[in-house]
Amino acid sequence: MSDSGWPADRIDTEHAHSARIYDYILGGKDYYPADREAGDAMAKEWPALPVHMRANRDWMNRAVRWLAEEAGLRQFLDIGTGIPTSPNLHEIAQSVAPEARVVYVDNDPIVLTLSQGLLSSTPEGRTTYIEADFQRPEAVLESDEFRRTLDLTRPVALTVIAIVHFVLDEDDAVGIVRRLMEPLPSGSYLAMTIGTAEFAPEEVGRVAREYAARDMPMRLRTIDEAHEFFEGLDLTGPGIVQVHKWRPDDRGEQGVRDEDIAMYGAVARKP
Repeated sequence: MSDSGWPADRIDTEHAHSARIYDYILGGKDYYPADREAGDAMAKEWPALPVHMRANRDWMNRAVRWLAEEAGLRQFLDIGTGIPTSPNLHEIAQSVAPEARVVYVDNDPIVLTLSQGLLSSTPEGRTTYIEADFQRPEAVLESDEFRRTLDLTRPVALTVIAIVHFVLDEDDAVGIVRRLMEPLPSGSYLAMTIGTAEFAPEEVGRVAREYAARDMPMRLRTIDEAHEFFEGLDLTGPGIVQVHKWRPDDRGEQGVRDEDIAMYGAVARKP
């Protein structure tokens, strides 16, 4: 359990939260009994859930490293940051390029409280945190932190990892992502993971029902629906694939079965 001294008036400890469930499944410590109960119930419905969540985290590590090493990106806008889990995005980017700049965005008070761990940057680089709901893109794009930290005359990598499956159709996840990409210059990239039930529909469907029962309804997408996020962008190889198949480095992807992964991943360049 967390001993981080979170402000009680801002933290709902009685109900499970998606970020804390994720932290619990990944072996973290920043969760409450409701999150543990939810995570245990979900893993009972789909025992591969921890494998799936670790594969998503490993994808983030590989994608950010590729963006920094191969694509030469030095600026990152991370949406839906979640509870810090080392290595954090800025640690990966700055291990390649110490001058890298990272803006983290989340609306969770837990993440805000723990964000001091996110803000530890290399002397050459910079990290900052914006408390905002990504479903209100203007709150991100018009913030002082965004404007001070990122230079929009140079490419930016927008990372939207394991979040859009919590955005329902009426809230237009595709439109939100496009609005966030709009001010980013040519040469910027979009890196996303997108929840799907195409490989284990019964098991993932049961997990989705567990989330919905805790007021966290999910919108899982097909491969065709995943492609909608990348319209007008140039997908890098290997395109939109399950996360364990995107540029694997054999550190954790060997032996992972397709039916154990419910997330697509892709990286695309803005022309």
